[in-house]
Amino acid sequence: MKEKLTMAVLRACIIATCVAAFIPALNPVQLSGLISKNASLFTNAVSYNSIGSNFVRALERGWVEQSSLSVTYIGALVAGLGIVILGAAFCLSLGNIKMQKLGVKLSFIAALVGMAGMAVLCAAYDMLTASPAPERINPAFPTGIAAFFVMFGLTLLPSIAAWVILPKPAVDAHYAIEPKYKLFLMILPFLVLITLFAYLPLWGWRVAFFDYTPGIDLTMNDWVGFKWLQFLFRNESTRAEIYQVLTNTLAMSGIGLATSWLPMMFAIFLSEMRSTKFRRRIQTLTTIPNFISWVLVYSIAFAIFSTEGFFNSMLSSMGLIEQGTNHLNSGEHIWLKMWLWGTWKGLGWSAIIYIASITSIDPQLYEAATVDGAGRFQKMWHVTVPGLMSTFFVLLLLGIANVLSNGMDQYMVFYVPANRTHIRVLDLYVYHLGLKEGDQVPLATLIGMLKTVISVTLLFVANKASKFLRGESIV
Repeated sequence: MKEKLTMAVLRACIIATCVAAFIPALNPVQLSGLISKNASLFTNAVSYNSIGSNFVRALERGWVEQSSLSVTYIGALVAGLGIVILGAAFCLSLGNIKMQKLGVKLSFIAALVGMAGMAVLCAAYDMLTASPAPERINPAFPTGIAAFFVMFGLTLLPSIAAWVILPKPAVDAHYAIEPKYKLFLMILPFLVLITLFAYLPLWGWRVAFFDYTPGIDLTMNDWVGFKWLQFLFRNESTRAEIYQVLTNTLAMSGIGLATSWLPMMFAIFLSEMRSTKFRRRIQTLTTIPNFISWVLVYSIAFAIFSTEGFFNSMLSSMGLIEQGTNHLNSGEHIWLKMWLWGTWKGLGWSAIIYIASITSIDPQLYEAATVDGAGRFQKMWHVTVPGLMSTFFVLLLLGIANVLSNGMDQYMVFYVPANRTHIRVLDLYVYHLGLKEGDQVPLATLIGMLKTVISVTLLFVANKASKFLRGESIV
């Protein structure tokens, strides 16, 4: 009982310390007012530029020494190394006694390394305060140093206790871990990546509640609460833009949902080809476009449909037209054009999951259908299609959830003033507000927030509807 309790306390301390490394408010590297308050210990440990990017003028004027920034980065790097070792110790603590012993040893070493990193940061603070012009760089002793000293110390104590309490492993013992923990450790890297790139950026949503000016630290901007939410609904021109953008987004996503059965049918017909060599060639040729960037796709479109492109040249040589027309500058039927380009690019790739699902259909069903006198198309309709419907509905539910997220790259490369009204979807609109125009970052952030909330709501609604109508759901 003491062993389990001690290891549980040690794991809790490790998790708390590792999580704190991603919280900007607890960043021990914020030794100066010129270091971004939005950066975490993890960010400063992996990027020297995140520390020294705002010190260019201070270094040129001689207000601070380069060595001070170097020592600051070394402290962040050492502390980050301690965090990495703690992560490895946590993984080892899930194994048998022999692995736990090694994990406890690593956690002890990691705590000492982390404390050494904090000591280096304290030395860096002294160097910054002793710089030629400290009033220009605003040195400040961050509370994160004390917080991490405490957390590393709290990790050190249970590691010592665990080393004493855990029994000595047998001489012939091997490193081993339970299967359930193996599975957990296999998905752990993906959980970390999702946390870093999907959940951690949600901290940036707070920009929507500030009167934010790009280039100025967020804490120096005015808190405005729901000003931008009110602006979104009260401003007539903004409402008109949002209405048009949503119309474009829903129309293009609706066309995609209405034709979402095409990859399934393509996969069925592809699997029915008798020639294996021909089938593989067709699958390869239809899959390759997925790996072509939209910039290159636009180049292909320009070569074909521009004023002097292949299409106009062919019609001109046949005497059907006198002067070529640049079809890419036209806004007519733009929704259909975008759907066609998207289908050409993604049809083969989207069919792969259905091809994999076809291989899992029981061959005895086809044999039974043959015995009953079913022909080739009858077996496709009565055996293959029903066998793929569960996969189809799962992908359909995910498509409904992403109805507002139909991408940006495609529409950005085909975007021209002539088709501006009908091609600008929600993601492209947010990009124009936040990055291209640059002065509407809070509004762009707010629209992104609303899009996420609506998408999650649609996913739950579609899942419940599927459960009610079909008796099956994603979860």
